[in-house]
Amino acid sequence: MLVADSGSTDGTAEVVNSFRDRLQVEVIPGGIPSEGRNAGAARATTKYVLFIDADVQPADKSLIRRALETAQQKNLQCVTTNIICCNGSWLDKAFYIGNNFFQYLSCLHKPFSTGMFMLFEKSRFDALGGFNPKILFAEDYYLSKQLKRGRFAIVPGGVFTTNRRFQKMGHARVARLFFWTAFNFWNPRFFLRDHKYWAQ
Repeated sequence: MLVADSGSTDGTAEVVNSFRDRLQVEVIPGGIPSEGRNAGAARATTKYVLFIDADVQPADKSLIRRALETAQQKNLQCVTTNIICCNGSWLDKAFYIGNNFFQYLSCLHKPFSTGMFMLFEKSRFDALGGFNPKILFAEDYYLSKQLKRGRFAIVPGGVFTTNRRFQKMGHARVARLFFWTAFNFWNPRFFLRDHKYWAQ
């Protein structure tokens, strides 16, 4: 397990290293999500790499195993799952339900995966050049949109996350960014713009 740490001050590195007697773990330099994920993938020697955010938790213990089995059995390039909001208001939870709905809908045309949980075939990830470090928002969306729909799947279940993004940005701005991103899936210049996503 590789943990990309972007200079955290909450003891993340110390917590990770406390598991070294039980797990193969290593803390590596992070940065924006693209940089941290690419750095981890560069060190991976496995057929698949799993990208998972630090603030999410699998909804059940079998999620990772089921995702890997699905990828292997169906020869897939990418597997993701649903997002479940574990706190906050009904509106927070409704937003993630809406995201899950559009993710399933995307499988009919151009599938997209959330970076919160993204199991990628390493060879395909490398062939696509990994996450574009020049993209500061929706780098996971941009990368997964380059996949063929027959090589992508969403496994049942999900990962728990919080409503912190809604608290920082507000529902209206999150919704606006989501729909503008979907409408501009064909437009690389949109993704290269600074949408001030990390300025919150």
